Amino acid sequence: MTAMSSGYQRLVELSRDEFRARLREALNLYVAAMNYPPETADQRMPMWLTHALREGWRCVGALDADGALVGLAYGYRGSQGQWWHEQVRRGLTGEDGEQAAQRWLSDYFELTEIHVRPDRQGKGTGEDLLRGLVEDVSQENVLLSTPEGTSRAWKLYRRLGFVDVLRDYCFAGDPRPFAILGRSLPLDQRD
Repeated sequence: MTAMSSGYQRLVELSRDEFRARLREALNLYVAAMNYPPETADQRMPMWLTHALREGWRCVGALDADGALVGLAYGYRGSQGQWWHEQVRRGLTGEDGEQAAQRWLSDYFELTEIHVRPDRQGKGTGEDLLRGLVEDVSQENVLLSTPEGTSRAWKLYRRLGFVDVLRDYCFAGDPRPFAILGRSLPLDQRD
């Protein structure tokens, strides 16, 4: 997987071992992209390591000319018993009933994390990461959660055909409202 963009030099798929070896770098990228306090990296580390063990886990990185990460995306096959799945199921069944939950949650790839270094945002890196990540996954749908608002990421998801699955949802332990967005797979060449 190789591509050229004005935001990075090349796109690579990272194995679990490569991901673990670059975990600190990836978490620092996440903290910068989300504008979180630095200690957030240590809090997220165990969760990211656990995610990398899940069925269907995939990771794509965007590297600069020196091989440093400027973007990262990962996800895996969503399934019952996973925290995010159960949270979204609860929200969907409470709002739209079991049929809506079944429609979206029966066979999906969870786009868990996608981040681009702030100085490289707005140059196509996020779209390339998203496309590279879901390329060739076998699930019917891709789902993600994103804070409500009008960020670059939000505009990217809309441009790629993501629709509202659940809006203004508050996950347990986080008071911010989130949107759950989804779309069918595969993505067309250039939706």
